[in-house]
Parts: sequence; structure tokens; C-alpha cells
Amino acid sequence: MTVSAMYPGTFDPITLGHEDLVRRACRLFDKVIVAIATNPGKEPMFSSGERVDLAKSVLSEISNVEVCGYEGLTVDFAREHNLQVIIRGLRAISDFEYEFQLSNMNRHLADDVETVFLTPTETYTYISSSLVREICSLGGDISEFVSPKVKSALMERCSRA
Repeated sequence: MTVSAMYPGTFDPITLGHEDLVRRACRLFDKVIVAIATNPGKEPMFSSGERVDLAKSVLSEISNVEVCGYEGLTVDFAREHNLQVIIRGLRAISDFEYEFQLSNMNRHLADDVETVFLTPTETYTYISSSLVREICSLGGDISEFVSPKVKSALMERCSRA
């Protein structure tokens, strides 16, 4: 049986922590779609297209990964693409309550789609896109948190702000 999964998020920008979870998920599932959400409640630094392009560039060497953007409900995307699993990352205990509520709501909306939680490698537990953006905007070194391509894009964006 082929089991396919999606890893949804805004990925603004994709970090080494995200990359770590994608690589590990690819060992568990036959296919992983990194689904980059357009969230009307957020004002991202990068457009949806830019976030998709950055993710594609840093994940390009992984053969069972696809990257695409999406709008709407995550469970609708999962069903439309015949995905059985939604992958969510848990960095800290503080993430758990929100992710628990989200997974229960998703189960209510689509009981045929399971949520699987993955924790990042310890090296990446403290990394978040919002912290990386803040560090970059204040002139800090983000080399340890993102790939060189993402670093370049972030530094260019922060220098224009």
C-alpha cells in the first residue's frame, strides 16, 4: 500500500528545521507534498510563489517530495490529492495544545485523514520562521537556521525593509 502525506504550513521562509522534518517524513512515506498555505490571517514576508520557489530549491534533491501552494482547508487539499496523512511538527510543549486542537478539528472534518506529529532533531527545536525573520531584520547572522539560498533571499528582503 502506498501512503502519501502532506506537510502543510506557511514556510515564511522554510528553515533547516522544516527541511529536517521533510527529510525524515520522506523516510516514512512514499510521497510527501510540502503544501505552502496562503493564509489570509497572516502577512508573510515572501509571496506564496516566492515561498514555493524557495522550498523547491532547497528540497530539489529529494526524489519523493513535491512542493506546491494551496488555499483553503488543509483537509480538502489532502482529499483532493489522495493524501492519507497530515504531518505536523512539534518543537516544544507550547506547540502541543494548538496542534492537538487542529488535529481534532481536522479529524472531525475528514476522519479518513490522519495527523502524524514529528519532532525535529534537537539541533532545530528552537528555530521558527518568525524568529529567523526577526534576527535577519535586526542584522543578525541566520546562517545556522536556513539554507544558503534562503539566507540570501532573506538578507535581500531585509535590506529593502
